[in-house]
Amino acid sequence: MSARVLLPWTDIDVPEELEAAYYDGVESPPADLGDVEFYVLPYDRGPEPPKLISRLPSLRVVQSLSAGVEALVPLLPAGVRLANGRGLHDLSVAEHALALIHASQRDLPRWFAQQSRGEWAREHTRSLADSRVLLVGYGSIGQAIERQLVAAEALVTRVASRPRPEEDVHGVAELRELLPEADVLVLILPDNPATRGLIGPDELAALPDDALVVNVGRGTAIDTDALVAEARTGRLRAGLDVMDPEPLSADHPLWTAPGVIITPHIAGGSASFYPRAKKLAAEQLRRYAKGEELLNLVEH
Repeated sequence: MSARVLLPWTDIDVPEELEAAYYDGVESPPADLGDVEFYVLPYDRGPEPPKLISRLPSLRVVQSLSAGVEALVPLLPAGVRLANGRGLHDLSVAEHALALIHASQRDLPRWFAQQSRGEWAREHTRSLADSRVLLVGYGSIGQAIERQLVAAEALVTRVASRPRPEEDVHGVAELRELLPEADVLVLILPDNPATRGLIGPDELAALPDDALVVNVGRGTAIDTDALVAEARTGRLRAGLDVMDPEPLSADHPLWTAPGVIITPHIAGGSASFYPRAKKLAAEQLRRYAKGEELLNLVEH
């Protein structure tokens, strides 16, 4: 009897050893899921797809298409393996991080507003070239961001949870010493006890005047109230794709803080993501059907 898999798309190559059922995270899932062994979670469809895990008694593997899987771990029954989407979002998030940086450094919101009024007034702006960028989070996404920063001739300092001297990577324990030298602080961090509130009032105060804070990881890495206080005075600027809380309420002060650019947690979902995600899912199914080791397995 074929093993059954539950997939979010119908155009994924499925090995003949497997039988596919489909659930896109929007329509109702199939009624009979008792024999599903491999579940590829629909991407960015809210809380309902993860809840389905508890209704899959034969489940052996969950394939997430997100890089961060912290919220899934408590939902997994004993013995179920978890694979993440490491690598799928690298270029999308890197593009978005650079877009936020360039938009802020070159003051694009001002020019867009001026365009809407039909005004022509000129002024020179900041630049990313030769800026000192402190890159906090040096996994695959951080490395993709670094490649684009280097191409823009920025000066990059790398920071990870632990120092890696052989790669010229500083440890997070050195962060307070590094912040005063940063023109741009870029955060690409997961949500876990070690990262929550990592950038608080003291860390923000350590940044130089007019520094730019960019967050494309998880909103919990920054103390939101502290950031609002700094931005309201105009001392710091921010480019945020993730916030805490998320979504922001319509009256949240971040929306109107000067120098703050906000996008609604969309960095990872560009057009380049979907072909890569389908290719990964197909490769994982091939490996599962052949009894080979899966990619991107996460210890939990």
